[in-house]
Amino acid sequence: QVQLVESGGGLVQAGGSLKLSCAASGRTFSSYAMGWFRQAPGKEREFVARFNGNGGSTYYADSVKGRFTISRDNAKNTAYLQMNSLKPEDTAVYYCNGRVSGMDYWGKGTLVTVSS
Repeated sequence: QVQLVESGGGLVQAGGSLKLSCAASGRTFSSYAMGWFRQAPGKEREFVARFNGNGGSTYYADSVKGRFTISRDNAKNTAYLQMNSLKPEDTAVYYCNGRVSGMDYWGKGTLVTVSS
């Protein structure tokens, strides 16, 4: 069983920045395929960013490309999402996702609110 715990959400003005963290359990974090998703009020959960497997390649939704950066520190069992130039439409609950041996694990989410 893999546990994921997000942190770092909060209220920020448009144009500001936040950095989300996702702490993962387990001794093989370096093999986890990590990603971030978000769900805005009244909308379905959507993809934000992810690593390609446990490798270095990264993928981003068009809506966040150039503004968000996903990263990871395997020594700390932690993945990050640096969010810059935030917009009101980025307001959502952000969820960490980890794919391990073909199974998907999710954190409980952290709320990001961007005021205009």
